[in-house]
This record gives sequence, C-alpha cells and structure tokens, in this order.
Amino acid sequence: MTQAPHKTEAPHKTEPAHKAEPRWAELSEDILDSIEAGRNRGIEAVRSFIDEVNPAVDGESERKTVVDAALKLTEELVTTQIEFIRSVVRSAGKAANK
Repeated sequence: MTQAPHKTEAPHKTEPAHKAEPRWAELSEDILDSIEAGRNRGIEAVRSFIDEVNPAVDGESERKTVVDAALKLTEELVTTQIEFIRSVVRSAGKAANK
C-alpha cells in the first residue's frame, strides 16, 4: 500500500514578535494622541458653543437646557469615536495575527 504524498503548507510570513512590538506601540501611541486631540477639540467646541449661546438666549434656565443638550451630544459623539477606534484596533489586531 502506497501513501499519498504529504502536502506541505507554504510557511506563513510573519515578523518576529520583537519586530512587531514597536509597530504596535507606535500605533497605540498614535491612537492615544488621536483620542486626546479629539477630546481637546470637543472641549473647545463646547466652549465656543457656550460663548455663542450666552448672548443669544435670555433666560438662565433656557441657556442651561441648551448647554446640557450640547454636552449630552458631545458625550455621545466622543463615545462613538472611542467605539470606532476600539473597532479599528480589534480589526488591526486580528489582521496582524493572521
């Protein structure tokens, strides 16, 4: 009885772990910088919004309602941005591990 020839798989081209780490560390640093920059832009946008709302809205309670709504919107936008970045990082991690 003869055996079927053994198939050999092509070796996967992967970088050694020590070479991949600096690239991931750099990517992580870029992501953190991006989050920080987005947070700072969000804070500045809220400040600018408040500066424009104050003279346009007469009553204190109306102003508070508008500002609270703007802060809620900002929080939702930042949460969405963070979820997106997490998704990108997960996808990049899966792609790198293939």
